[in-house]
Amino acid sequence: MAAKCIIPAIIASFGIAWVCDHTVSDKKIFGGTIPGTVSTKEWLEETEKKFQSWPRTAGSPVVMNPISRQNFIIKSRSDS
Repeated sequence: MAAKCIIPAIIASFGIAWVCDHTVSDKKIFGGTIPGTVSTKEWLEETEKKFQSWPRTAGSPVVMNPISRQNFIIKSRSDS
């Protein structure tokens, strides 16, 4: 009996949340625009160039965000 009330209520709350998010974020009812740093790829390329050109004083050059580049190596532990 409780499931007849709880499940539709949960679905309705997700629907209301989606409508609010869409109205505020996509329709921009409070004004504003999407910044150029997010919407253009030139900014991303220049930022990557800047990050990779920083001088390193200790060790070899490193990648600023290795998780996003997926270039990390997972070493398995050897049984000793």
